Amino acid sequence: MKPTWTPARWALASLALIAGSFAVCDAYADGGRLMPPNAPAAYTQECASCHLAYPPGLLPARSWQRLMGGLDKHYGSDASLDAATVQQINGWLQAHAGTYKRVNEEPPQDRITRSAWFERKHRKIDPAVWKLPSVKSAANCAACHTAADRGVFDDDNLMFPAGMDARMRRSFHD
Repeated sequence: MKPTWTPARWALASLALIAGSFAVCDAYADGGRLMPPNAPAAYTQECASCHLAYPPGLLPARSWQRLMGGLDKHYGSDASLDAATVQQINGWLQAHAGTYKRVNEEPPQDRITRSAWFERKHRKIDPAVWKLPSVKSAANCAACHTAADRGVFDDDNLMFPAGMDARMRRSFHD
């Protein structure tokens, strides 16, 4: 027997659909570290020439604003760009900057690796891991996170970087 769609059933189905939509939106908002699909070519070319082109959701808008305003002294390097490119990249970073709870505070020196959430997630990592030749620093996300270029940093996409001994591996997973 085929069920009939009464007004009560329609209302219940509508509520379930709305609740599901909010869950998807909330998951995306919390997953703001994902790389947006419309990254300007200049962002991936210029920024990824020295380090991972970090997903903009990893920092709040004010941090990105300061970083883009100080490219001539970008963590000890001159990463200067022409004004049009700066404007294009900065506009995209501002539009996709982190707004969710994890990044509501600006980290010291606008460093992702100094943010409270980064330190909490990596607190068990042996400090010697950051010094391995295959890692070099905590800023080298791709050394352990195989999908870092897409903004995927979950535990399902982890690998042990070359040179990790058994002692270091024990505390590798959160």
